[in-house]
Amino acid sequence: MSEIVGYTPRASAHSKSTISEHAQEHAHGFSRAVLDKSGKKKGESYEREVSLGSTQASITGGIITFKGPKGEVHRKIDNPLMKVEVQDGKVFLSSKKSTKNEKKIIGTFTSHLKNCVKGVTEGFIYKLKICSGHFPITVTVKGKEFSVKNFLGESYPRTLTLKEGVEVKINGTEITVYGVDLDLVSQTAASFEKLCRITNRDLRVFQDGIYIVEKDGIPIA
Repeated sequence: MSEIVGYTPRASAHSKSTISEHAQEHAHGFSRAVLDKSGKKKGESYEREVSLGSTQASITGGIITFKGPKGEVHRKIDNPLMKVEVQDGKVFLSSKKSTKNEKKIIGTFTSHLKNCVKGVTEGFIYKLKICSGHFPITVTVKGKEFSVKNFLGESYPRTLTLKEGVEVKINGTEITVYGVDLDLVSQTAASFEKLCRITNRDLRVFQDGIYIVEKDGIPIA
């Protein structure tokens, strides 16, 4: 059979269809690579806001200050990937990009700032219970000193210096920790638990100590 010089075979209808499908898949794949789950381009900015309500907020030197009827609280906001502004009764948090990292950072700071607003308007309360099954425990607060006497029959008291910004009250076997800064309140309550932690006895028998039973109105199961 003789060869026809200069002959170029035509693409069949099936071949054209396959090429078209591949082109569409390539185009869709490119779109998926550029867009995130929300349909935004990854290069676009990302923004969240926190309503101030009746509180006041100001920013100075990378620190935002909230003032309200219950007091005042400060929070560092100096993250290079995030911009924070106070305007029209709201705090705006934004980033130049909308990648997963920026969203995570802004989401975390948004939660912190909401806690600040709640703190200066309502405050935070943690409750703890004093348990003394083997030895009667005496717990007192004098000034800034928190003291636990006769824990497991010890002859010397266990003491802790309270930080500024928290109020501690003792009523029978209940300890109440109050403040406008959630971090400070939770850390103080955790310090009381740690102060009376048992490490050298069988915990199934010795359950003496101080335990958190309620976190800002939510009981601990």
